[in-house]
Amino acid sequence: MIATIQTILPYTVVASHVLLVVLFAAVLGRKGWGKKAYAFLSQRVLLAGLLVSLGAVLGSLFYSDVVGFYPCLLCWWQRVFLYPQLVLFAIALWKKDRGVFIYSAAFALLAGVVALYHSYVYMGGTSVLPCTALGGACSKIYVMEFGYITIPSMSLTIVLYLLLLAWVNWLYQRS
Repeated sequence: MIATIQTILPYTVVASHVLLVVLFAAVLGRKGWGKKAYAFLSQRVLLAGLLVSLGAVLGSLFYSDVVGFYPCLLCWWQRVFLYPQLVLFAIALWKKDRGVFIYSAAFALLAGVVALYHSYVYMGGTSVLPCTALGGACSKIYVMEFGYITIPSMSLTIVLYLLLLAWVNWLYQRS
């Protein structure tokens, strides 16, 4: 079962990248061809934020607690900025509070900086931080599919979704 999930997950990430590009294009075309997609998403940004943050938490816990990939310091910092968003979006959805995106975007940007740096280290860059994980896991590539899907790139995908949702919410509230 674990091997099956590990095989399917990269394909899911690629599909999510396609969806991310389509949603971004729909938001850009919100006054024309993307009007329906934009309207659908703008009405459900809180639920989408909850689902995206839930995916981030479940995905990272799957890799660390089920598969057994030991999270490094950089992984932990990404988690510090992404995990609270699940609680934030759950409360925001309950209270119907679209103001959550101010906090979400700030956390997402911080997670994005760490994920970009982590991707740099993964791709052979020199780390300026000591690695605290067993066996130097900060640069150990546990996942590499399709030439670009790694654990930091999955984190970066979550960041891009959260920033897209914050942008959609901002546009919606301005209109």
